[in-house]
This record gives sequence, structure tokens and C-alpha cells, in this order.
Amino acid sequence: MQKEKLYGKTLNELIAVAKRIGLPGFAAKQIADWLYKKEIYSIEEMTNLSIKMRDLLSIDYEIGLVAPVNELKSSDGTKKYLYKVLNDKYIETAYIPDRERATICVSSQAGCKMGCIFCMTGKQGYQGNLSANEILNQFRSLPEFKSLTNMVYMGMGEPLDNINEVLKSLDILTNEWGYGWSPTRITVSTVGLIAGIKEFLEKSRCHLAVSLHSPFDEERRKLMPIQRTNTVEEVLDVIRNFEVNNQRRISFEYILFKGINDTPRHIKELARILNGIKCRINLIRFHQIPGSEYNSPDLGATINFKDALNAKGVLTTIRASRGVDIQAACGLLSTLEQNKPA
Repeated sequence: MQKEKLYGKTLNELIAVAKRIGLPGFAAKQIADWLYKKEIYSIEEMTNLSIKMRDLLSIDYEIGLVAPVNELKSSDGTKKYLYKVLNDKYIETAYIPDRERATICVSSQAGCKMGCIFCMTGKQGYQGNLSANEILNQFRSLPEFKSLTNMVYMGMGEPLDNINEVLKSLDILTNEWGYGWSPTRITVSTVGLIAGIKEFLEKSRCHLAVSLHSPFDEERRKLMPIQRTNTVEEVLDVIRNFEVNNQRRISFEYILFKGINDTPRHIKELARILNGIKCRINLIRFHQIPGSEYNSPDLGATINFKDALNAKGVLTTIRASRGVDIQAACGLLSTLEQNKPA
């Protein structure tokens, strides 16, 4: 029988584990300390628990860390790791070094339900939610784990469609009994799930990034089916009505598609709908995926778009393209792995 994994459990869950097998209440904090501060790989290493306690714990539980099964390295230092999850599915994790920063981009689902037409993950379809263990395993089992300074939930899947496990992972990352990271080091991305945004804003202090890609209803619906049920107007209303603390950053991700969403009309409408919201726009150049009819505008046009938005008072930056030579666009590596002949 497969053992239950301890890594990825919150303090309350560890308290329940301790009670279930007859350990004293203080054992839960000791277990959390071993899991999230001391980098162990086995229950036997929890040396401040008695041998009897460790034996009891080992009957039904294991640590539950799993190494990546493949690695690709870009000429720019970016690395993409492939992890096996949900028994026979694959997810991707990106490591992005940049001067004094080192960012990990984690997945929250295998595949995705959202169906954005420019995304390779969406073409895989939904295969399952990752557990807090599988989300945080990407972080802890990364070979560069000790160098990490920032974390973004921008890999495969829609984080707020897996809100419970994502919030559990954030709890572990930011609490003193866990990793003790500042919430300002973590950003969670969403296509704009209204209920998920509300719950996230209420229960977490981490940054929020909303995938926008067009300010116009009909155009965004073609790019992102979620617009049919969770409109940009509704998303912006939620953000406007929520008292955002000064530590939390709200940003909007905007992939530029040549001749589609990169016109002066788009600049004007973006400035209008974002008026009064303290935020920034991150412009992203499109990474080509197989079968896509879309293209990215050249760098000059991208810079002009950025400058025009900044001139209208909308703080706008261009996200540097990384890992282009290792198929860093989300979903490409895992799709290749899953399509390999048996």
C-alpha cells in the first residue's frame, strides 16, 4: 500500500497526523521543522523524535520528495525541469537566474481546462490538480533550491482552479513554522477566475498577476474562453473593491500578438480600463508553439507599445524572453514527453 506523504502538509495537518498515531502534540512542530527547515529525505533523520515515534510514523507515512526526470539548459542559464506527477503525467518547472535573483516558475496542474488558444498546456487538456506536495516538490527538489529568491505560479495549469492546494502551499512557504518566506517574494498568476481571485486576496498576501492579453471583450473571448464567464470588467471590479495592501503588487500579463492586440486602439483602451488601479503591465513577446498562426511583433514595435502605455500613466515593462532555445514556452516539453511512443 502506498504511504501518505508528509511533505506538503500544513502544521494543522501534521497535528492531526500526530494525534492519529498517538504522538504528543509537540511532535507536529518538530516534524514541520524537519520537513521545511532541515532538508531531510527520510523519517529516520528526525533524530529529536524517539525511535519508537519514528517507527510509528514510518508505518503509514514517508517524506515524499521526488527528483526531476529530465533537464534542459538554455544558453542564457535558464533551465527547465520535467517532473512526473499523478502517477503517469508530466509537468514542467523553470529555473530562471538573473543577476542577484533566482526565480522558480512552478506548475499547479497537469494540463489545463482554460483552453487559451495560444498556450501549449491548454492543448493538452486537463489531466488533474497537483497536490501541495507536488507543487512544493518542484521547489524543494530543484537542484538550485538553495539559491532561490523568488517564486511564480506561472507554469502549467490555472492556479486558482486548484485554489485549496495552492493556498496550502503558500501557507507552508510563508509561515514561520514553514519556510518563512515573505509573501512579496511570491506571485500567483490567473486567467481571471472571479471566485478564486476573491479567495486568494482574502487568504493570501502574495502578489497577483492577471492574464489580460486584450482589453476588448470579443477579442479576448477568441484568445481566452474564460472571458465568456469571467470578464475583465468583473475582474477589475473585484480588484478595485478589494482593499489591496501596499505590500501586494497587482500586475497584468499581456502577450503581444502582431497585428492583433498591439495597436494604438489597444493602448487607449488599456489606459481607460486600468485607470485608478495601482498596477503594472508586463509585456510578453509570444513564444511560437506548433500549429499557431500568431506571431510576435519585433522588439522595436514592442518598445513603442510599452512607451505609449507609460506615457498614459500605465507603468509598463517588457519581460525578457528566456529559454527560447530549450522550448521554454509552457507545455512544450511535457507534451513532447507524453507523446513519446511507448
